[in-house]
Amino acid sequence: MAIINLTVNNFNEVALNSQKPVLIDFYATWCGPCKMMAPIVEEIANTRDDVVVCKVDVDEEGAIANAYDIHSIPTLVLLKDGKLADKAVGYRPLEAVLEMLK
Repeated sequence: MAIINLTVNNFNEVALNSQKPVLIDFYATWCGPCKMMAPIVEEIANTRDDVVVCKVDVDEEGAIANAYDIHSIPTLVLLKDGKLADKAVGYRPLEAVLEMLK
């Protein structure tokens, strides 16, 4: 499944109304650890059909970042039934991200 770029225009429809858990990668294009995190997020998007994988550029979508109290990037947020289920700040290896999804 492709990674969905979230904006204020599609956030409610994609993230809050999803029947599946939603993994959101909060990132910035200039962030080194975010670039290290990107292939892991991409692998999950390509191998897991049971999770909706999304990205939020914090520089372009500050309102979403503020709503989830994002102060450091990368930050991964897991939503289940539209509610915050888990949050991880900083780079995480694949195994740690998969553990979040259990």
